[in-house]
Parts: sequence; C-alpha cells; structure tokens
Amino acid sequence: MRGTWLIGVLVVSLSGCGVVIDRVAHRADAPSPVASPRPTSSAAPTPPAAEMGPTIAQARQALREWVGRYNATLRKRKWWNQNGLLDALFVEAALHEGVIERNHEIFGSKPEHRPIKVTGTPTIYLLRPERQRPIGEWFIVQATYKDTEGHARPHVLAFIRTPGQSFKLAVAAPMHWGRRMPKPRLDADGYITGMDTLAAGAVAHEYQNFWNNEKKEGASGYRLAKDSYSRKAFPAVHKGAYVAFAGHGSIFGFRTADGGSFFLFGMVNDPKHVNQVLSEALLVPQGSRTIQELGADWFS
Repeated sequence: MRGTWLIGVLVVSLSGCGVVIDRVAHRADAPSPVASPRPTSSAAPTPPAAEMGPTIAQARQALREWVGRYNATLRKRKWWNQNGLLDALFVEAALHEGVIERNHEIFGSKPEHRPIKVTGTPTIYLLRPERQRPIGEWFIVQATYKDTEGHARPHVLAFIRTPGQSFKLAVAAPMHWGRRMPKPRLDADGYITGMDTLAAGAVAHEYQNFWNNEKKEGASGYRLAKDSYSRKAFPAVHKGAYVAFAGHGSIFGFRTADGGSFFLFGMVNDPKHVNQVLSEALLVPQGSRTIQELGADWFS
C-alpha cells in the first residue's frame, strides 16, 4: 500500500455552490500548506482573472492537457508505485485508483487503467468563475472514450485544482448504457447553477448506509431506485473481500433544467487499508426522493 494515509473531515455547506466536501483523503507525508501573508492595505486587492476560475475554453484546454499527462504517465514502467506521478494526476477517490493498482501487481493482475482517446467534443459543466472559491476551482466534463473493455462509452469526470496547481482528476464514472446526462440549468452566459448542498450530503450518506448495510434504508430521506446499479452489484460484491466505505470525497453537481439535481462523487474505504473505490453519477428528479444512477464504477 501507499504509506500512511489520513482522513480529514471537512463539512462545507455553501448556498449556490457546486461542491460539497465531506471526507477527503490526504497523503500524510504531504507538506503543510504555507499561509499567505495578509495584504498591508485595508482594501483587498482584486485577484487576476486567472485566479477567478477557468472559462469554458480554459476548462477544455485543461482536459486536453490532463489527458496528455495521463497517457504519458501510463507509458512509464510501474507508474502506480511512484507517488509523484500519482500526485500529479489524481486527488481524492481517483488517487486511490492508482494506489489500488499496486494490489493488482501483487496479485499478478494487469493494470486496469487504459490510455484515453477522446472522441467528439466533450461537454463542459462550469460554475461562474466568481462562485468557484473558496473550495477550489473545478469543472465537470462528459467525454466519450473507450472503457476498460474497449467499448466507446460516455464518461463523466470532475477535475479540481488548488491555487498554483494544475487540474487533477477527482472522480470519474462511465455512464450506464442507455443513460444520459441531464440538461443543466444555465444562466445567460452558459454557466451551470450550483446544486442543493444539503441534498448532496444526504444522497451521499444514503449510498454509504446502503453499501455498509448499517442503517435502515431511506434514513437519509432518500432511497435508491429499484433498478440501480448498486442494488444489482451489492449482493455479488458483498460475498467477496468487501470492506465498508469510510466516507466520500468532494461532491460535484448542479441543478438540472427541470429542477432536479445531479451529483458526482467517489467513495473509498479507510485510506489506511483502501482496496475499493466506488464512483457514482446520480440524478434526483424534481420533487422526488428516489436516487437514479446514471453511471457508476467499482474499482478494486
């Protein structure tokens, strides 16, 4: 495994924001953040445009650059054993996917990550730049590329960055066959509307309760749809070496055009013993308490 890991619990509830952070995994050997000096002037300086969040064009460019770095990394021998390579590409649940590749090597399995060749024009989902902070700059993208079985398939991904850093992948999920991303509620400039953060937290905890089989279903106020991927996958997965999920990373999402909510996040085990990652792309229709799964991926 990848050294010592810690879980930091950060509860954020900001009206109109597009990200909720509940439990985020961090490297224990990562340097402590350095506090920036306070400006001497009583008036706060106006941040440069580059620090106000990316534009849609910049997000597209960031995706292209990340795919290039990702594909180059996969050509390096045993890339999953090099912390620097992992840290340059991944954060949160996606970072654990790289860690789990070490288990595949131990048990003689081939790496499951494959080079990405995006086909068509990706769709970018982006909050207005002034609404990006203080959580961090992020965007969601739907892009079509081959899955691990070689089938061209739409995927939904979330990228996030901290000041001075490049965008890194936080979570990715292939869309289920026959499912489509919902249309977002857009403003006049084409930016998405932030999600309901209280609903986002409740939905994520319902999934944790379901997979851990700890609490009565629906305790969060929400319930998984009868035809959900998790209902079909859980009985088979639970018979194997399943370890309960300790929490989830950032929840990315937006309000849909018809008044519903879209959520994207990844769940992980206790990072000290992580051996599974589950990513979920979910839709809660307007006025409904039923969670529909649009996409999901089990990585173990």
